[in-house]
This record gives sequence, structure tokens and C-alpha cells, in this order.
Amino acid sequence: ECLSLSFLFVLCYCYIAVRDFSGLPGLEEVVLSSGEIEQIDADVFRSHVLLRTLDLQKNKLRQRPRGLPSGLEILHLAHNRIHSLQESPLEGLKKLRVLHLQNNQISTLRTNTLALLQRLECLYLDGNKIESIHGAPGLPFLSLLSMGSNRISSISSTLPRSLVHLNLDRNQIRSLRNRDMSQLHNLITLSVSSNRLVSVDGGLHLPNLSVCELTSKLEKLDCRQNNIQEVTFQQLAGMKLLKHVFLENNSIQKFEANALRNCIQLTSLALEQNLLSAIPHVYVLPETLVRLDLKGNNIDTIHERELKPLRRLQVLYLRNNKLSTLPALNLPKLKVLYLDGNPWQCNCELIQVKKALLAKDVEIRPDFCSAVHESLDERRAYVLAQDICQKQTRDLLLESQTEHTDNEEYDDYDL
Repeated sequence: ECLSLSFLFVLCYCYIAVRDFSGLPGLEEVVLSSGEIEQIDADVFRSHVLLRTLDLQKNKLRQRPRGLPSGLEILHLAHNRIHSLQESPLEGLKKLRVLHLQNNQISTLRTNTLALLQRLECLYLDGNKIESIHGAPGLPFLSLLSMGSNRISSISSTLPRSLVHLNLDRNQIRSLRNRDMSQLHNLITLSVSSNRLVSVDGGLHLPNLSVCELTSKLEKLDCRQNNIQEVTFQQLAGMKLLKHVFLENNSIQKFEANALRNCIQLTSLALEQNLLSAIPHVYVLPETLVRLDLKGNNIDTIHERELKPLRRLQVLYLRNNKLSTLPALNLPKLKVLYLDGNPWQCNCELIQVKKALLAKDVEIRPDFCSAVHESLDERRAYVLAQDICQKQTRDLLLESQTEHTDNEEYDDYDL
């Protein structure tokens, strides 16, 4: 009860002195948010060795308090008027884990300034005026860095290697480059929506990345060699300018229905070396596609309806899957088809499909179901299939001729 009275009394002041907290040695948490505090005396809280959480958000502080107790773990300084980060107020904070500095007026971030905070795990700097990040990374335990709504134009290679979650929404970033991000091997979540991104040029080759939120102006998305398991509509809904998507060497098993529905300019989709057991649903693949790469998956069946809408498709990779047969591919623009590395059953139906493709001048790389390139057993199976096909063709021809003759006789009788 006495603590509550002291708390209310302190909120009435714009200036906090040491005497305001004298006689309260057992404090573990102090909340002084939403006041008019402009200044805090140095060493006000130094003697409070049990203090773990200090909340000073939504005040008028221009600098961080000095002389904070070494045992402090959580410090809230959001919504103040702090202009810069200086080393001296951070001295001694060897156990600080969480630092909130959102919505201040910080313009420069030097990671070596924060190097004193060796136990820092979460740093929130959203809503400041930061344009760039400088200094060598020195925060071995930092797992979350949130810097949304700043003025950052590029991602710095000085970001700590320990990062697991990185938020850079609502900045001015134009591209993601591999040389700037290659050290972020632990990164799982990357959010860079509402930026000026036009290219993700090999910048997301991160082995643990599983969640990636990007921007509506993106034209090229390169997320190869990550751990992405699912592609959802929410991830790509705003990307109407997207033309090229590279998702090779991930762990994708599922495409959400209509995931690419809004990608109305998409021409290239690469899904090589994933875990797909079927071609993504017909409503997933936009009809604008010119190139589709599905090699190195677990696809064992293809239905004609899955590819039929792709009227502009020119290049199709199906190699190294589990296909044994192939439907008629009614793709009027198809020029090149890659089919090797599948366990084909060279029966009559498949040979007819192959002949139909060749008749349309589709280049098959390399040839399949032929007596030239196969093993001895496969050549024998091919010859047998050819014989069956020829017999079926002869039978069909005889039936056709018989029907034709019967019809003629019937017509003559009718007349």
C-alpha cells in the first residue's frame, strides 16, 4: 500500500531525485509510464539491487537514465525524446535482456555502442529516424531486432550473427543482397514489407529462414536454399509486380490455394529440389507463366487439368521426379520439356504422348522411351510397347474402315 502511494506521488513530478525512492530497497519492478518526466537524477535506482524491470515509456526523457542497477533485465524507454545512444548510460548493465527504444528521435545506430550489453536478447528501435547501421556486431545473444518505420536504405553486414527474428518493415530498402545477409545463419523470420524493394538478388540464402514478409513493389524474389515449408496467399498477396520467383532447395510441401493469385505478371517460377508430391493446384499457377521448374521433387502423377491453363508456358522441367506416365500436354507454346530421371513405363499410351509432343516440335531433353538411350531391359520393353502400339493402331484402322464401309452400305440402303 505504501508502495502504491509512492508510485502515484512520483507521477506528479517532471524531475525524479534520489530521495523519491529512498526507503524502498526491495523494489523489483518500477512503472513510471505515461507521465511528464523530463529528467531523472543519476543513481536514483543504483542502490536498488533487486530491481529487474524499469518502465519509463511515454514520458519526455531526452536521454537514458544513468547509474542503473547492474541486475536490471528489462528497460522500457519507448515514446520519449531520446536523440542518441551513448555508451556511458549503458555501463554496468551486464544482465539487461530487453531494451525498448521505440518512437524516440534516434538517428544513428552504432552496434559497438551497444556492445556493453552482452546479455541483450531483444532490441526494439521502431519509429525512430535511423538511416543506417554502423560498427561491428558485438551482441552474441541478440535474437530479435525490430527496426520498423525508420529511414534505412540498405541492410548492413554488421548485423549480429545471432539474430533469429529481424523486422525492417516500412523503411526505404531497395534490395536484399547476399553479401549483406550471408552471416545470418540463424535467421528464421525476416520482415521487410512496405519498403522500396525491387530485387531480392540472392539475398535470402539463409538455411533456417521459414517466414519471409516482403513488399508490394518487388519484381524478383530469390529465396533459394532456405527452410521454407509452405507458400501462402498472405505472403504474396500484395506482390502484383512480381515477375520471377526462385524457391529452389527449400522444404516446400504445400502451396496454399490461390497463393499466387495476385501475381498477375509472374513469368518464371522455380520450385526445384523441394518436397512437392504433386503439381500445385491449377488455381495456384498463374496463366502468365512462361517457365516452370519442378525438377527434383516427389511428383508421381500429373493430370492434364493441372497444366492446361498455362497457355503461355514454353519451358517445363519435370526431371528427377517419380513419374511413370504422362498425360497429353495441350500446351500450345511449349518448346522445351525436360523429363529425364523418372521411372517411365514405356507403354503404348506414353509413346503416343511422346509422338504427339514431337509432332508439335517440342524438344524433349534428353529423349526418353527410345531404343537408343535405354538399357537392354528398357529397350526390350520399348520394342514390345512399339509392337503393341502398332497392333492397336492396325486394329483401330481396321475398325475404322469397317465402320466406314458399313455406314456407306447403310446410306446406300437408305437412299
